[in-house]
Parts: sequence; structure tokens; C-alpha cells
Amino acid sequence: MKSITFNHQNSSAIGIGTWHIGEGNNKENTAEMEAIKYGLDHGINVIDTAEMYGEGLSEKLVGQVIKNYPRGSFQLISKFYPFHATSKLIEESLKASLKRLQTDHLDLYLLHWRGNTPLEQTVFGLEKMVSAGLIKNWGVSNFDIDGLKELSSIKDGNNCQVNEDLYNIGSREIEYSILPWQKEHHMSFIGYSPFGSDDSEFLKIQPIINQMAQQKHITVHQLLLAWVLRNHDLLSIPKSSSIEHMKSNLAAVDVTFTKDELEILDQTYPAPKHEVQLNTI
Repeated sequence: MKSITFNHQNSSAIGIGTWHIGEGNNKENTAEMEAIKYGLDHGINVIDTAEMYGEGLSEKLVGQVIKNYPRGSFQLISKFYPFHATSKLIEESLKASLKRLQTDHLDLYLLHWRGNTPLEQTVFGLEKMVSAGLIKNWGVSNFDIDGLKELSSIKDGNNCQVNEDLYNIGSREIEYSILPWQKEHHMSFIGYSPFGSDDSEFLKIQPIINQMAQQKHITVHQLLLAWVLRNHDLLSIPKSSSIEHMKSNLAAVDVTFTKDELEILDQTYPAPKHEVQLNTI
């Protein structure tokens, strides 16, 4: 499996997203657990979750899976609410997440989105958690270019290792300034929702997508994920609710495009030519 350097460690080309995971019945939860196990057993070494996902249910399900794996064999990411972004509440949220995840540390802890707490306070709290050994590194999520620049200007702000934003073929806002800025500042990028969301506003499947997928003998989902991974310079975290979906995602890692195919997709889903507002889900 192809890999990238992520969080200063070797990472699989894709991670395991867990939004809505753990919120179903026992049969659905079992299938989701088996999917995560399959991913970990077949080369994926990053799991992304959050206290928001099912108000802790996703973390609990992930914890049930990872307790059977050596802790050093994967990187674990979780996120905290912006209204938990003070030093005191960060510590409380983190310890609650660690308990649900049945682990003693996170590899990355992310501010889920920007709130009202001054970034100086949030960074101070996160640095305390690093010093305490409860997290190895920290980052942010759903930050636009102005937020990233502000973060870099404050004390210890440059210790931010990751920004995680929406990124798929229909939502390319990060390509204009965010991705270049992060590369310049050696900050890793995580893209979520490579297939879009349930809201078709975020990704409309044009006929060329179906046509090209058929020509390449792959599924539409595999084409969409492969497109996100085409430059091998970021981590994508598709959700997989079954082993079948996980196998499909793993196979997408090895899909390649010709120059002509990429040009056709660029014409259909053009990259932004100026700064545009960052979409989030």
C-alpha cells in the first residue's frame, strides 16, 4: 500500500473515518467493528474519531476494536468540541475520550472547528496535554486560511501538526490557498468526506464520473477516492461500515489516472481560481 508522511510518521494512504459509526443496532455495530478490524489487518494505520460522533458512541466502538491491537501499530485521532476549548475543559474532554477509547494517549487531538475561545487558550491547553503525555501532537479541523495564519502567529501555534478539512472532487476550496500554505509550513493535511455527504449539495455526480468508472472497471466510489489520493500528498479518511466497503476503499489506493483523464475531470469539476469560502459538513 502506498504511504505518506503524516504526523512525522509513516502513514497508510487512507485512514478509517468513523462519523456515524457506533450509532446503530448490535448487528450494524458488529459489521462496523469487523470493517475496522479488516482495515487494521490490511495495512491501514490511522483511525479518526471525535467526541461529537454519536456523543461518544463512535469512540466506544473504536475502543472495543483497538484494545486487541498493539497500541504502537496505529495512530489514533480524536477531536473535541469548540465549547470544550479552554485548558480545563480540554483536559476533561480528553480524559473522557481516552476512557471511551480504552487507551492511555492519543497520537493527535484536534479542535473540531473554530469557536469563541481565544486560540491562545486552546493552544496552551493542548500543550499542557502534550507535556502530560496524554497526547503526542495536536491539530485543528475545519480551519480556513485566515484561521491557519492566525494560529501560526500565536505562541506555540506552529506546533500544530494537522488541519483536517472537507475535500472531494466537488469541494476543492483547499487547493487555492490552504493546501499550498500547509505544505509551505510542513503541516499535514487530512481530507474528510471523499464521497461527499448525504446532502447532494456538496457533490453532484456528473455523467463523466459514471462513464470513466465503467471504463476503468472500478466503482464510482473508488474513482472519487482515487482522485482525492492522486497526488499522494495527503491523508483521506473514508468511512467504512462493512468489510465490503473497506475492501473497496483499499483497492482504490492503487487506482491511477492518465493525464487526459485528469484534465477531463478538471474541466467538469474545476479547481478554484480565487479564494472561496471553505465548505464544511
